[in-house]
Amino acid sequence: MSANVLILGGGFGGWVAANKIRNGLPEDYQVTVIDRNDSSCLGLSLLWLMTGDRNPDRISRSFSSLERKGISFVRGDIDSIDPKQRDVVAGGETFSGDYLVVALGAELAPETIPGLQEGGHNCYTLSGADALRHAMANFSGGRIVVLTAAPGYKCPAAPYEAAMLLEDFCRSHDLRGKTQIGLYAAESGPMPVAGPAVSRAVREMIESKGIVYYPEHQVVEIDPGGHRIRFSNGVEAAYDLLCYVPPHRAPRAVRESPLIGASGWVEVDRHTLATRFERVYALGDVVSIPLKLGKPLPKAGTFAEKEAHVVARNVIRDITGKGEAAAYDGRGECYVETGDGLTAYGEGKFYEDPVPNVVLHPPAPKWHDSKIRYEKEWLEGGIRADEDFRRAG
Repeated sequence: MSANVLILGGGFGGWVAANKIRNGLPEDYQVTVIDRNDSSCLGLSLLWLMTGDRNPDRISRSFSSLERKGISFVRGDIDSIDPKQRDVVAGGETFSGDYLVVALGAELAPETIPGLQEGGHNCYTLSGADALRHAMANFSGGRIVVLTAAPGYKCPAAPYEAAMLLEDFCRSHDLRGKTQIGLYAAESGPMPVAGPAVSRAVREMIESKGIVYYPEHQVVEIDPGGHRIRFSNGVEAAYDLLCYVPPHRAPRAVRESPLIGASGWVEVDRHTLATRFERVYALGDVVSIPLKLGKPLPKAGTFAEKEAHVVARNVIRDITGKGEAAAYDGRGECYVETGDGLTAYGEGKFYEDPVPNVVLHPPAPKWHDSKIRYEKEWLEGGIRADEDFRRAG
């Protein structure tokens, strides 16, 4: 009997899972991806978009390429999810699966902070990064603020990279002498889950560039007209240009479903990514995986990709009876752009006890070149052959 596999979301994890499952099943098995958009944007390229090093139409790939591989694609908003029956309503139509993979990512919610949407540029969206690109092209000096609006967000290095790339932009455009750059973070330090050594190293990188760092500043309100930021500790800051990371939450359909856990995200087995519902898996930014140190596994493409390989292998094994069972071991890696064509590279084991074992390699051109190759491979539709990261250099 053929089986129908439904994959909700076509981001990093959903894309990999769909391709791997399709490749591992006979043709009469149906694989369907449902996503609200008609293309998938590569998040790491948004940093280069905001500095004018990429164009918005060159950092996404169309879901039509999935259909050429025998994967069905449905465009529509997910209205509801019934994980017990594995039924999904999207665009008013009901879809049923023998297997369900939830990879809907995190919903960005800037509207939860008064004035945030109106007062700045959301560097985590294509439109926001593109608007920031135009703003930087017309920037003539002043105070730039990079802001994280909540302590938990995907791609933990991204706001720190953004600050350093904006500093690089100002230097290369003879604006650094008349520009002040501040980074106000809701968290206590950069990339805290990676450990104190990595956090300290990233902080030293940004401060060495004259970027002033303000940790533990939780924003409560933005005054767009007055160009002022108000924080819960009573501090106020002025800005001329604001680049922000908005608060994150699970998508509405997930929040309103039995999938949601006490964490506000989907809870899964940390090795198999199975939910408590039969033949229902969840992966990527929509899940919360607690670690021994009391914080969750970071939300990032590297984790989503590796989790997708595990889910795909186990779904294929369950359907066909072939192959070995797979388990995610908590490994991950991260590029950290520092400007000047240099990139640091972090890698480690996040399931290590009692704390993650993560190493940050110093900034070097080879890591920058590696990141560019990764971008090229992804945008051209390449799917890596296995879950092991092929480190360049």
